[in-house]
Amino acid sequence: MADALEPEQLDTYFALMESVSLLHHAVEQQVRAAGELSYIQFQLLARLADAPDRQLTMTALADGVVYSRSGLTHQAGLLEKAGLVTRATSPDDQRATLVTITQAGLDRVAAILPGHVDVVRDLLFDPLSKEDLDVLGGIMGRVRDHMRAQPPRSVSTRKRRT
Repeated sequence: MADALEPEQLDTYFALMESVSLLHHAVEQQVRAAGELSYIQFQLLARLADAPDRQLTMTALADGVVYSRSGLTHQAGLLEKAGLVTRATSPDDQRATLVTITQAGLDRVAAILPGHVDVVRDLLFDPLSKEDLDVLGGIMGRVRDHMRAQPPRSVSTRKRRT
């Protein structure tokens, strides 16, 4: 059995998880109110809006938002039904599906974004000094890069029932 976390590690872990939960809840509420989308749907649209040619493969989307491929397929289907994205087979790889944001999807992101920025700025950035922001950005970048060094979730194999 692994040793317990040190008190400082445990305090930091709890502070991080509580902060992430509070920010996530506020963002989820804002996205629902401003755009009638779930947080994951907004993440998908925002990533597509920022992507080259405003399209990504399903695998790239799943890895980018850290979401299962099956869950992403469901969410992409809902977004497609709402006219916010289109899906098509990639001309470069017949096994890959390209997801492209539509003008209606871009309009929805544009409607949500101002309030989204306000929430993030108010809850996350306003209490930080410039120096705090630089330090936090460096720390979180290192942590993210360390975590991303592991294989992406989209290549994880399912555990088989025995």
